Amino acid sequence: MDLERLRRTEYNQQYIAAMRPVFNRRALFTDTSAEYVIPEEPEPYSEVTIRFRTARNNVDRIFLVSGGQKHLMVRVEGDNDFDYYAYVMRLDDQKVSYYFEVQTGRITGIFDMRGLVQEVNEYYDFIIIPGFHTPDWAKGAVMYQIYTDRFCNGDPSNDVLTNEYCYIGEPVHRVEDWGRYPAQMDVREFYGGDLQGVLDKMDYLQELGVEVIYFNPLFVSPSNHKYDIQDYDYIDPHLGKIVSDEGELLPDGQRENRFASRYIDRVTNKANLEASNEMFAQVVAEVHRRGMRVILDGVFNHCGSFNKWMDRERIYENAEGYDKGAYVSADSPYRNYFDFHNQAAWPYNNSYDGWWGHDTLPKLNYEGSQELMDYVLHVAKKWVSPPYNVDGWRLDVAADLGHSQEFNHHFWQEFRKAVKEANPEAIILAEHYGNTRDWLQGNEWDTVMNYDAFMEPVTWFLTGMEKHSDDYREDLLGNAESFWGAMRHHTSSFSMPSWQVAMNELSNHDHSRFLTRTNHKVGRTNTLGPQAAEQGINKAVFREGVVIQMTWTGAPTIYYGDEAGVCGFTDPDNRRTYPWGHEDQVLLSFHKDIIRLRRENEELRTGSLKMLENDYNFISYGRFNRKGQCAILINNNNHPITKEIHVWEIGVPKTGKMKVILQSRDDGYCMEGAEYEIKAGKILIEMPQTSATILKYVQE
Repeated sequence: MDLERLRRTEYNQQYIAAMRPVFNRRALFTDTSAEYVIPEEPEPYSEVTIRFRTARNNVDRIFLVSGGQKHLMVRVEGDNDFDYYAYVMRLDDQKVSYYFEVQTGRITGIFDMRGLVQEVNEYYDFIIIPGFHTPDWAKGAVMYQIYTDRFCNGDPSNDVLTNEYCYIGEPVHRVEDWGRYPAQMDVREFYGGDLQGVLDKMDYLQELGVEVIYFNPLFVSPSNHKYDIQDYDYIDPHLGKIVSDEGELLPDGQRENRFASRYIDRVTNKANLEASNEMFAQVVAEVHRRGMRVILDGVFNHCGSFNKWMDRERIYENAEGYDKGAYVSADSPYRNYFDFHNQAAWPYNNSYDGWWGHDTLPKLNYEGSQELMDYVLHVAKKWVSPPYNVDGWRLDVAADLGHSQEFNHHFWQEFRKAVKEANPEAIILAEHYGNTRDWLQGNEWDTVMNYDAFMEPVTWFLTGMEKHSDDYREDLLGNAESFWGAMRHHTSSFSMPSWQVAMNELSNHDHSRFLTRTNHKVGRTNTLGPQAAEQGINKAVFREGVVIQMTWTGAPTIYYGDEAGVCGFTDPDNRRTYPWGHEDQVLLSFHKDIIRLRRENEELRTGSLKMLENDYNFISYGRFNRKGQCAILINNNNHPITKEIHVWEIGVPKTGKMKVILQSRDDGYCMEGAEYEIKAGKILIEMPQTSATILKYVQE
């Protein structure tokens, strides 16, 4: 934090302190949830009612300020503790930004997404985007990310075989030991997980409480991660079905012939490709039959050098039914799909743009080829349409697409139109780091993988670790002020439709496992060894993270195996196999129980979120609506603490009881606990060390 920002923060804190005798600061509240913006997702040229809450008889006037105009709000409702003010706004088809002026006598306070502040900053205005809808099924849904090769091997007949081909200069290898640590150069190591394995474990996923399955890429590709796609039209037969299996493997030590005839037959034979697509359609149908959804990973910024459009490795050159690739022939219909540096020269060799300079990842040249853009939009529609009926896309490195930001935005606008026309209830969810608001204006992405407003603040607060395990910051460990500052700042980029479907992860395929971060070891598998990733871990801290994940606004997303206690440093060690038969049963039961709690208490899914008391290594917040109120308390200290919590702020009466419905501790967790008397709107609670507690108001 720079000195100017620090000065402003201190000044604002002094201002708020001065306002306390005037305003009941804790009572002031609004957000853009369904109870404060009615309807929550208004249409263009419609009316919307915006509400604001104050303490009973505490303010003289409230103005809604938007577009430089002040609108007096009217008190429309009151109870023993609060007054509710409202203003009916007529919308057009443009985004609306607004904040509030709260007045008592000659004193005026500003209220925006930061809360009560002294000065206006439009960055933190509340946002309504007329006509912007995100799918209801995704709001608060529990998602589960599957890295397919490492989840479950249900069909050994489709396994990648040792010496089936060379990948980046070395032969691929079939790993026989399911429990073996990933190799340091892991991309050519295959464990055999496939779609049949997902089908075999469908009961498990349903019993866990999963509502959405997000697959890492499934399309034809020679790597196990498949972010270097070879054919966007087909599911990889190594994950699907191989019905034709002819040809030879590479001789031992062979390097020149990088793709043996066995591989070429497996991935170019239309019988294998169609059978794999058909199997995927069956997987999606079974997921839907169980009331769940499916999201595919779309890698549209770049492809692989082995893609049928490029064919640098000459996989398709002599295959039946394929045009010549741009690397093979100057007359290829795909020549303009890539940006070759010297179009007049032939052969092109490696003179094309690669993503981050990697020649195995040629960047797609949309600006130079309308045919390419049309085809990728066709791919986008194809998979969300019958017979596949996928429920949405996760977009890899989405902000990198194209050669300019202007084109990037144009592409995603066209992508959204194509996908939503084919399936209006499909979600468009992007990988993105940094400021997201330019893409979340209602006409491009629906939401993002929530690094800045979830994964990073939670990781720093609970572990002091950077998300790759590359750094340890003791000044951020337990720093509640930094936690809330980051949450407020980055959440302000979301409108409510985006925030409620944001992918809230603790771990994924690009970062170290969260359980490993609890050991405070800085390093990677190549420096510390894979065993170090599971040494000194703290499962109680991990459960604290899961409690935050399952009680925060957005879509909590479990990275396969986290629920079973899988550890791992960053890529490739984070891609260990699911430990079937060796799960941590306590962690697994914990996940099942807290997911069930989330499902049974709607306020944990779509209710408002409000900060309560905070201290070093302690945060608390409420999730609430008119029907239910929960308080979530996180004690990350290694000693017990006693705290007084103002639960009346989340709509709980000044007298009554709150009951523990879950508490995680050093020695495990329980689903029932003590009841606490509410006295003058507060409870006094002693929390065990390294614990997380969810309390719910008991209706009398």
